[in-house]
Amino acid sequence: MSRAFIDPVPGTFVAIDFETADHGPDSACAIGMVRVERGRVVRRVRQLLRPPRDQMFFTHIHGITLDEVADKPVFGRAWLLLREVLDGATFLAAHNAGFDRAVLESCCEAAGLEAPVLPWVCTVRQARRTLGIFPAHLGNVARVLSIPLNHHDALSDAEACARVVMLARSRIKRAVVG
Repeated sequence: MSRAFIDPVPGTFVAIDFETADHGPDSACAIGMVRVERGRVVRRVRQLLRPPRDQMFFTHIHGITLDEVADKPVFGRAWLLLREVLDGATFLAAHNAGFDRAVLESCCEAAGLEAPVLPWVCTVRQARRTLGIFPAHLGNVARVLSIPLNHHDALSDAEACARVVMLARSRIKRAVVG
């Protein structure tokens, strides 16, 4: 299956968001996942993670401190349980998908695990191309679409991303049917 960015297709998908501790793409300190089946959110997961290095450069952005993640599982241990959320998914979605894809792939590689081989949908692109929203940063997209958002909370960001995909799908469907 292609790993390229694609437009959404009908089916089950998972919106995913990472927060990172430092500049390394392997430094995930939080993951949010929202599973959508037949246009409905059926599962939400938020997991704090212990990053591979004892440094937290981005607390001022996401609010996560090293003390909060000190007793949390490392990515590899958590992913063994979390990856089942992807079972049967036809694609992954993320806002600025290149970032989240790099984090997922780097974390999997660092843990000696195989990264999921699924296509990715970027909701930045969907916001611009399908929904006509500029600027397309998540805060603005959520505001324009009236999607609740606690920005830089991994689960809230993933949920907003899932909602963007669903709205873009409905707009595409209406354009094709209409």
